[in-house]
Amino acid sequence: MSTDLTLSFDFVPSLGTILGFSLASFALAITPGPDMALFLSRTVTGGRAMGFAAMLGASAGMVVHLTLAAFGLSALLAASVTAFTILKIVGGLYLLWLAYGAIRHGSAFSVDQSTTSKQSLSSTILTGIGINLTNPKVIVFFVTFLPQFVEVGDPHASGKLIFLGFLFLLIGIPTNGLIVLVAERVTGFMQSSPRAMRYFDYGMAGVMSAFAIKLVLTQGR
Repeated sequence: MSTDLTLSFDFVPSLGTILGFSLASFALAITPGPDMALFLSRTVTGGRAMGFAAMLGASAGMVVHLTLAAFGLSALLAASVTAFTILKIVGGLYLLWLAYGAIRHGSAFSVDQSTTSKQSLSSTILTGIGINLTNPKVIVFFVTFLPQFVEVGDPHASGKLIFLGFLFLLIGIPTNGLIVLVAERVTGFMQSSPRAMRYFDYGMAGVMSAFAIKLVLTQGR
């Protein structure tokens, strides 16, 4: 009597997809935003432990967003390829809007160092979760970001979306952790060098534009 113990890894994307997604995830992980501003400010005002606590909270919130995005996109894929295609086109326009905003208004990298009230590690974690979960741009962004790395007709899209979502966390957590470790130097440089910030803004606008073009061009797959 034999038992088939063959494991299926159909949920794992191709190597090319993983490499492309990893590079894109790293670029996004170093993009300034509300989460980064929170754990950097907590690091500057309360030390590394507070910074890591804020990062842990934001990462926990990200797990919720990524899971909802993955299952939502999978359901949309199963229900209507046309609706999914429309979502991708709208997503491309949204990414172009983000690129325009980066050039027009800057990347909004700011760290509030005036907050001196002491908070516990647990309250800082909760703050990180709250800021991440109440930021609608996070879920909108991942709904427009993840579809670029799955095929419309892929029967294993759900597993691949979840795999990619957690790969993003696997890349983002150590990247942000390193930023926390050098927070004071990072914030000091970014805030004291307007020219460097403008270069950063244009660079991120280019990344967003590239994502938008890729998203629109692949919408008919």
